[in-house]
Amino acid sequence: MNFQWYPGHMTKAKRMMQENIKLIDIVVELVDARVPLSSKNPDIDELAKNKYRLILLNKTDLADREQTDRWEAYFKKQGFAVAKVNSQRGTGVKAVSGVIQEACKEKIERDHRRGIKNRPIRAMIVGIPNVGKSTFINSFAGKACTKTGNKPGVTKGKQWIKLNKNIELLDTPGILWPKFEDQIVGLRLALIGSIKDEIVNRSELAIELISFLQENYPGLLKKRYGVKEEADRVDVLMEIAKNRKCLAKGGEYDLEKASILLLDEFRSGKIGYITLEFPEDSDS
Repeated sequence: MNFQWYPGHMTKAKRMMQENIKLIDIVVELVDARVPLSSKNPDIDELAKNKYRLILLNKTDLADREQTDRWEAYFKKQGFAVAKVNSQRGTGVKAVSGVIQEACKEKIERDHRRGIKNRPIRAMIVGIPNVGKSTFINSFAGKACTKTGNKPGVTKGKQWIKLNKNIELLDTPGILWPKFEDQIVGLRLALIGSIKDEIVNRSELAIELISFLQENYPGLLKKRYGVKEEADRVDVLMEIAKNRKCLAKGGEYDLEKASILLLDEFRSGKIGYITLEFPEDSDS
């Protein structure tokens, strides 16, 4: 499968981020806990150099908990502040304020020495599409959120949100990089739904997922679908279609329907807690 997807509005979003980076103190990047490295945008490291950095491992309720802990340690070793959250349920979200303050401690102390006491920390929230950025912002800001229009950079597509007296957020549209240098990154993002299903082959995706689960999470497919896991992956998909009565006209088994079912159930966590990449897969 060859993944290429970079709509024009993402070029605009990247340019917008470049223009506004000078206004902020810390870049808060949401990544998907199931694919922490693949969902981390490499452009942001370049755009945000000389800024404080916070990685939020989101959707922790869907990921393998042991691997999430390992990813947390991995990013801390790289020099990032890290927090684990589940924006949908609000788990861990309240603690993020404190993590931002801690990450910017040096700046706050420097401001105090200069006699600047009440300047809020300005944070930019970034993340690729479908990583849960809007859900996080809504959960983080809650009902107290107010847009402040008298700041530079308030135009269509981005907004300042006054969180409390200590923190202001600059929201930006999600951005994705122009091309995937490594096709496995494209595959992982397609599996979690960050690339629109309409432009990928769902049956191929489902077969890749079966292959990964057979190797890394033996027992889960058998438990969920009653299939013989040691079978060829296409046969496993056929068996899922049979056991779940995914039928086409004429009563034949419909592999496309079975593929959609499998991907939906993986994405919603019904198959189990699954992480698609591990720290040892990274280059560093």
